[in-house]
Amino acid sequence: MQSLASATDAENAHAAWLASLRDERRLSALTVEAYGRDVARFLDFLTMHLGEAPRLGALQTLQPQDLRAYLAYRRAGDGALSDRSLARALAAIRSFFRFLEERCGVANARLKLVRGPRLKALLPRPVSEDSAHEALAIAGAQAIAPWVAARDEAVLTLLYGAGLRISEALGLRGGDRPIGEALRVVGKGGKERIVPALPIVREAVERYASVCPFALDADGPLFRGVRGGALSPRIVQTLMAHVRARLGLPNSATPHALRHAFATHLLAHGADLRAIQELLGHDSLATTQRYADVDFSRLLASYRSAHPRA
Repeated sequence: MQSLASATDAENAHAAWLASLRDERRLSALTVEAYGRDVARFLDFLTMHLGEAPRLGALQTLQPQDLRAYLAYRRAGDGALSDRSLARALAAIRSFFRFLEERCGVANARLKLVRGPRLKALLPRPVSEDSAHEALAIAGAQAIAPWVAARDEAVLTLLYGAGLRISEALGLRGGDRPIGEALRVVGKGGKERIVPALPIVREAVERYASVCPFALDADGPLFRGVRGGALSPRIVQTLMAHVRARLGLPNSATPHALRHAFATHLLAHGADLRAIQELLGHDSLATTQRYADVDFSRLLASYRSAHPRA
């Protein structure tokens, strides 16, 4: 990580903070990128707001109204942030200031007085069982080569059949196959968990591996792009966009919606909530509880539409 001996300005401290998120806290690359972008924009605003690039001493003397001015600036005009994006930006800034206090001795308790927007809890929007099955069936329909079609089907099957995040599926290595009845995955924060691998999952991965034109080295990525490098999450997101267009699904039918569907459909068929928590790798049961809320809301909707006195 970059030395803080020379971190007299905010830009150096910003770089050191990002290194700590990546190397020490082991946050995902996408999270580090988003946090870094949020704080970089805050520092750019301060340069305009203060009339010069901020140094650490200036950050220590910031007032709550300075931070509120930035939040108001991001809420207005072109590219205005939603409440949820604004809350994430504030969380990034708070993380940066915690780092400054711990590593640089730059404390500013006044900024803790600034509250973010009140957010409504978002319930997951899983796709239906029929839609999930259809998505897997047509995953490779627009692929440019048979091995790409097999790859696309295998990735989506891992998301729905094993409840993996995109990062977890794409984090699999060549040495993880052949997949047995259980699969070890690395989730958020580098935490490992074991998930069962259904025959349909194992078969889809092996079908892809058997036709992949690249050598799947034990230490290399299992899923490859068309040029042989690691498959990008954006390709999976684009794939799902094509799938939902073909099936007429809403925009909420993202790759992550297949993971939500995995949990919701298990719950609907009688799986234990704590077992689902383990399968998904949630630290808190409260996070998994959202799926019970979704399932009950669907049950209530069905009841209201079918009961003669509803």
